Amino acid sequence: MKYIGAHVSIAGGVENAPLNAHKIGAKAFALFTKNQRQWNAKPLSDKNILEFRVNCEKYGYNPDQILPHNSYLINLGHPDSTALEKSRMAFLDEMQRCEQLGLNRLNFHPGSHLKKVSVEKCLTTIAESINISLDKTKEVCAVIENTAGQGSNLGFTFEQIAEIIHQVKDKERVGVCIDTCHVFTAGYDISSAEGFQKVFDDFERIIGFKYLKGMHLNDSKKELGTKLDRHELIGKGFIGLNAFTFLMNDKRFDHIPMVLETPDSENWDEEIQLLYALQK
Repeated sequence: MKYIGAHVSIAGGVENAPLNAHKIGAKAFALFTKNQRQWNAKPLSDKNILEFRVNCEKYGYNPDQILPHNSYLINLGHPDSTALEKSRMAFLDEMQRCEQLGLNRLNFHPGSHLKKVSVEKCLTTIAESINISLDKTKEVCAVIENTAGQGSNLGFTFEQIAEIIHQVKDKERVGVCIDTCHVFTAGYDISSAEGFQKVFDDFERIIGFKYLKGMHLNDSKKELGTKLDRHELIGKGFIGLNAFTFLMNDKRFDHIPMVLETPDSENWDEEIQLLYALQK
């Protein structure tokens, strides 16, 4: 079973996310639990929490179909101690919000060294940041999203992600989200049958499918290996439709939330239908 959906709006409250997902025929969805471009946010109210849970049950979404995304401001590998502490506190808050909502995973970009420390030091700092939040929460899995490798962002190779996981103490509560645009522009060619097979055989060998907790489905406006994060409509970019056909017919990607982050939200219902139509 494939759970295909999109990253939906929480305008008016997080409780509206399941409704917005249902309106576009989604079997999965992603959401921010707070404003993703602000450090501080009001705590979730009892009303927010209750109505979110009620709406998830009403529209048939269980936690394995939901992929919350944390704030873009957070850098768990920040080389400055004050800024790092601020990021760690914000990350813990987001993990706790997921706990309150009854969700079991939180997707996040791992972090950036800002050209001030080594890659190895930054990866260790990211893992330490994850360990701190896992120690202070229960059940919620920290889901590392692969990046395109733009700027000083880490997590653009499978080896970097594997190293973070290696340094996380509780292996049961760490996972991975693969963004198709990011993986392509980071240099992993999934556009052909041979390339797709090789990339995900490498993923299994280096990281392991047991850690795959979600996917972001995006075509790419930029060419292979450009390290630029520019999403395109499914089948309209340099990745092409074939990769998504392979994805939709590969059982290794069953039973995880797979969410669109493509540019035109008005088109998401059609893209969801397109993806399901690719199944043979």
